[in-house]
Amino acid sequence: MPEGDTIHRSAARLRTVLEGRTVTRFEAPRVVGRTPSAGSTVTSVEAKGKHLLIAFSDGLTLHTHMRMTGSWHIYRTGERWRKAPWMARAVVAVAPRSEDRSGPGDSGYEAVCFNAPVVEIHDQRDRSPKPGLDSLGPDLCLPDVDLDGAVERMATLAGPEDEIANVLLDQRVAAGIGNIYKSETLHACGVDPFMPVSELDVDTRRRLLATASRLLRANLGTGPRTTVDGGLGVYGRRGRPCRRCGTPIRSARQGQNRTTYWCPSCQRRPG
Repeated sequence: MPEGDTIHRSAARLRTVLEGRTVTRFEAPRVVGRTPSAGSTVTSVEAKGKHLLIAFSDGLTLHTHMRMTGSWHIYRTGERWRKAPWMARAVVAVAPRSEDRSGPGDSGYEAVCFNAPVVEIHDQRDRSPKPGLDSLGPDLCLPDVDLDGAVERMATLAGPEDEIANVLLDQRVAAGIGNIYKSETLHACGVDPFMPVSELDVDTRRRLLATASRLLRANLGTGPRTTVDGGLGVYGRRGRPCRRCGTPIRSARQGQNRTTYWCPSCQRRPG
């Protein structure tokens, strides 16, 4: 499943080619009901945790969630897609902006969502609950994230015996952390991933969330994902030496069949 920084990166790229442009074609083969119409305008592109929302001037919003299989691609109109057309779950084609029409080859763009399990159309006037969106905790990719609110949610939503690595993945506590940042955050803070949340004081809980936010926001730009000098601290490095102490990194299945990576020396449980 993509991390929150991946979705925010996708939203930033889509925003540059979609916002303010006129829709020339919209396709969503598996969506039932009204869809954004040709002639409407893309008014905003927004990431909320691991969800991506594209709003249109005709009062509709496209909601996608990538989970393990989905991805957004951007093409010039007429450019050959890098994946098979039958894999497309949503297509938003837009005309060039008026100021771009004089440029050679400017023929607009096609934003294509491939293989996303969640593709929905929301009516912006509909205030009914939207599962998966309304329950999201504070988005850790935002610079003004409400960390105190996330700490309160952790206290409310996590059971005393819930292991902290699993709690960090709960998007209701805070949105954006995936398996990579779960492991990297716990390593950066020196916390044992299997420690029950009840054994962590409030300051440690807040430090974990603040560290996750800092790492996510540091990777919102282009380039490879890094959390320490040289790349990643523990994720995907089983058997290799810890960059901090040299102890071989370990890994194990945890929670819903997710793999956790940690250093048994740097992240030793107190006592």
